[in-house]
Amino acid sequence: MSFSRRLPSFLLVAGAIAAPVPALAGGFYLQEQSPKETGRALSGGAAAGDDPSTVYFNPAAMTELSGIQTSVGGIALFAKAQQTNRGTTRTVPGTTTQVPVSGTNGGNAFESVIPIPSFYATGQVSDRLWVGLGVNAPFGLKLEYEDGYFGRYDSLYTDLKTYNIQPSAAYKLTDNLSVGGGVDVQYVKVTLTNALPQLSPLLADGHASVEGDDWSVGWNAGLFYRAGDTQFGVHYRSRMKHSLEGEQVISGLAGPLAGGNGSFAATAPLTLPDIVTLSMTHRLTPQLRAMLTARWYNWSVMQAITINAANGTSVKELEYSDTYSVSAGGEYDVNDKLTLRAGTMFDRSPTNPQHLTTRVPDGDRVWLSGGATWNLSQSFALNLSYAHTFVEKANIIRPDSYFPAPATVTATTRAQTSGNADQIAASLTMRF
Repeated sequence: MSFSRRLPSFLLVAGAIAAPVPALAGGFYLQEQSPKETGRALSGGAAAGDDPSTVYFNPAAMTELSGIQTSVGGIALFAKAQQTNRGTTRTVPGTTTQVPVSGTNGGNAFESVIPIPSFYATGQVSDRLWVGLGVNAPFGLKLEYEDGYFGRYDSLYTDLKTYNIQPSAAYKLTDNLSVGGGVDVQYVKVTLTNALPQLSPLLADGHASVEGDDWSVGWNAGLFYRAGDTQFGVHYRSRMKHSLEGEQVISGLAGPLAGGNGSFAATAPLTLPDIVTLSMTHRLTPQLRAMLTARWYNWSVMQAITINAANGTSVKELEYSDTYSVSAGGEYDVNDKLTLRAGTMFDRSPTNPQHLTTRVPDGDRVWLSGGATWNLSQSFALNLSYAHTFVEKANIIRPDSYFPAPATVTATTRAQTSGNADQIAASLTMRF
């Protein structure tokens, strides 16, 4: 194969895989599916059954909700991430020279406010049958680094959106045991950009962008059991298999590389992990409840990213690990009008240290949260929550190679990333 014919395939590796396109690490999984659950750090999970958002966490617990209930809300996410250059370099073809890559620290790549909306509705059809609907955004991330960012060959812009529509049903087998499940119809769209090095470090960078989207269908199912003052819930959410279809655009390459500029159709398979949730709630007193939830994420389904294009196939190993989160919380009914709640959660990142990227500034997380419900009337309740997330610092050493020999350029991003996040959440629950 000639140099000119091989070049676009290698550019696809540089512009998409090195970034990764569908590598949805812990930083992309949004735990913000319910403003009420945010206040107790998601410790209610599959067993609380006290809000229409149980459609997402465990539809079997809909049998705890009488009549028709809806919940409309959103979470405002305020995230910060700082990148420190720790010796980023690039090579020059035909030499062993390592040239420093200078530039700004990229600023805070997150938008000042990231809105995450949600909607849930449940309806009691009979003494045994319930139906429900949930609409939310289970995965998402948007970052944009400043022009001239030192890590620009790794990432510049990331915009990942998912929308999940989940019709569900629950059936009460006995007075204490219910079963439920639903279908997940999910849309995903990804846009990524990064700079491309020229053969000479004295030339202005080239540019790569890739965009793709897809619809896919999955399913979920759960059990809910009540034993006196204790409630148990278990829920399984299936993996989602997407096949992103889109286009990559390469521009700005000069000299011998100029033949690589252009647009190329591309596809990328994407598998999001199975999720298993185990939850327990216990009423300690008539006013006080304790809650525990553990989740397991089957991230080992993501071992590599494969990009298929008309000009070749490229594979990038990721070696993600299965991971988990554990949360604990409690609630106290001050009176018939006011309930206070609080919680904490440890959320482990699945990313492999050998494949860290500035596109996913992520690490293990610890949540601290609090919230309240104010019952405005028998029909309306206002939920307010706040959470702060501490994100562990991470060191990135990421070499990415561009172009086939003898024109190969290797850019090694060396950075330390740190950050944290705050959430302010609100929802209105309506009962009819």
